[in-house]
Amino acid sequence: MVKKNKVFSTIALFSSKVDGRTIKIANQVKEILENLGILVMISTSLESKEFKKKDLISDKKIFKTADLLVAIGGDGTLLSSARKFGSKGLPVLGINLGNLGFLTDIPPENLTSSLLEVLEGSYTTDERFFLTASINEDETNQIALNEIVVHSKSVAQLLEYEITIDEEFVYRQKADGIIISSPTGSTAYSMSGSGSIIHPSVNSIHLLPMFPHSLTARPLLINDNSVVKIKLFKRSGASVSFDSHNKLNLKNNDVVTIKKAKSTLNLIHPLNHNFYSACRTKLGWSL
Repeated sequence: MVKKNKVFSTIALFSSKVDGRTIKIANQVKEILENLGILVMISTSLESKEFKKKDLISDKKIFKTADLLVAIGGDGTLLSSARKFGSKGLPVLGINLGNLGFLTDIPPENLTSSLLEVLEGSYTTDERFFLTASINEDETNQIALNEIVVHSKSVAQLLEYEITIDEEFVYRQKADGIIISSPTGSTAYSMSGSGSIIHPSVNSIHLLPMFPHSLTARPLLINDNSVVKIKLFKRSGASVSFDSHNKLNLKNNDVVTIKKAKSTLNLIHPLNHNFYSACRTKLGWSL
């Protein structure tokens, strides 16, 4: 939905990668915001020669004070900011310094005009859900915006696992692993494995076997309120990863339970944002 005249009085800047380009863009954003009388909070993630430690703001204070977070970088930066800040209710706007940038909307060449548009209250909001997991019914306290992956730690070594969905047996198979992704993650790791591209508005969870030892294994799309259980057999050295970031070790007979998390992410987009346009641009459709 389109919002009008929403005033952001305090905005935090964040990046997971600090280099000359990031600092340059951060300074540009800071100047634009301050000229509009907006209080700017610089995250400790941007510590550098330009932004001294004494002038940086802790995550805790950003949670309490900011009403918007600007993530500067690629989709990796936005994923990091989503887990750290977005999952706690702080809306996130992405400035794209990466390659694909499905989540980070604003390119540097359109920075001033797009940012002013958002700050004037002309933008759309997009709610995305996270995935979470438990191992043997013990919560991991880890969340993923894109995907949770159960996989072997070694190249060309198969796992054997059993899948149940909402306590109903689905199949048992051998594969390198399995990718459990949200619609947001359908254009990430899942896409590289020939998974389906899913519009963000589709309330679903996507299951994609990784190099299955079968000619009939196919991707499976299920309701986003479903609970997926993965039980491991006959193979040690497995792990579960969250957005290819945090990893936890698994052992034989472990059961990984994956479901939609309670927390959500509110992405802020300029009015010209369009998922299909992003696909055409990023994936070379119709070229």
